[in-house]
Amino acid sequence: MSVQQQIEQKLQEAFQPEFMEVLNESGNHNVPAGSESHFKVTLVSDRFDGEKLIGRHRLVNSALKDEMDIIHALALHTYSPGEWNERGQAPDSPQCLGGGK
Repeated sequence: MSVQQQIEQKLQEAFQPEFMEVLNESGNHNVPAGSESHFKVTLVSDRFDGEKLIGRHRLVNSALKDEMDIIHALALHTYSPGEWNERGQAPDSPQCLGGGK
């Protein structure tokens, strides 16, 4: 099972999200082809209702504790369903400024 699939499975189990997108953005960085080291996660769940941003990130990091040892970067965009209805999408990731690219 790929790292991306592991992330998706664990987040699905932990959050039963209304919306989830896990993007492998490793190709935007100076890493070997096929790497799974940089991810962007957009997650919409009732579990985030009333939870501050740091609490949301702690919940996700806890769910992905094993994967955190093997990935280099994890961009988290966590929303309650109401916030997602207002926003409709996560922000684009910034361009990589390091690593020779």
